[in-house]
Amino acid sequence: MPRFDVTLAGELNLDLILYGLPAELPAERELLARQMMLTLGSSAAIVAHNLAALGCRVGFISRIGDDPLGQIAVDRLAGGGVDVSKLRRVAGETKTGLTVILQRELERNILTYPGTIFDLTLADLDFDYLTDSRHFHLSSFYLQRGLRPHVPELFRRLKAKGLTISLDTNDDPEGKWEGLMEVLPYVDVFLPNAREARRITGNEDLEAAAARLSETVPLVVIKLGEQGAMALREGKRFHSAAAKVDFVDPVGAGDSFDAGFLAQYLQGTDLQTCLAWGNLAGAFSTTMAGGTEAFRDRDRRDEFWRERGYQARV
Repeated sequence: MPRFDVTLAGELNLDLILYGLPAELPAERELLARQMMLTLGSSAAIVAHNLAALGCRVGFISRIGDDPLGQIAVDRLAGGGVDVSKLRRVAGETKTGLTVILQRELERNILTYPGTIFDLTLADLDFDYLTDSRHFHLSSFYLQRGLRPHVPELFRRLKAKGLTISLDTNDDPEGKWEGLMEVLPYVDVFLPNAREARRITGNEDLEAAAARLSETVPLVVIKLGEQGAMALREGKRFHSAAAKVDFVDPVGAGDSFDAGFLAQYLQGTDLQTCLAWGNLAGAFSTTMAGGTEAFRDRDRRDEFWRERGYQARV
């Protein structure tokens, strides 16, 4: 029996979310926000935290700065039940990353200081720790600048140890969408959203983009926002409608979908149920500020799942 259900290696930082900003942001003006939230951020950490909240045994490796923001992030992740014993805290000028999200009614701006996110390398990873697991997940492929050139090697070694692998690229800040073709042959579950699937394949037709990706990856799962999610496996298409909720913000919804989907996938649950759980987890995360705040309240989480005919804890 491996120690973990899922291990992850990736970024760990906080999100500072500002609400109620004006539609225009003129320079040299003091602009007022109506509300703020400082919460656990970063795609990898949100997936890890919410997987643990859903009952999975989760191990996490990251590199952070020796600073107060890093300590807050570590405390929040550990408090959610994630093992952080292999996390590296590094002193120096580079600090823990921070993302500032300017959330308005119909759109948002996302500003990230990457900090130590760029510095994580293969040398930071304890391979024995990562492989004491059934599954490995990687988020934010394009932010992992120190690790990215070595991801094919990492994935080869993980597959040789019998782990299944999932990948969510998230956005590419440079807009190039390069380097995936060496990686995707090792991936069992690919989890882009619709925009990412189109950009990666260069095909604006989503169905064609999904079919192209499914030529390489056994299971392609595409997040469709308000339209729910779709999946392609062995030439068959699956779809699950989104769950209806009282919406607060979309921060971390895609990462929470990943957590909900993988929590069921690792149990061997049928694909339709995996999609439904992904949609439930993504929707649930939007009911409170940030990507993990909703998942910190177990009673609230259990009630949300129970009202929709599911038992929340895995």
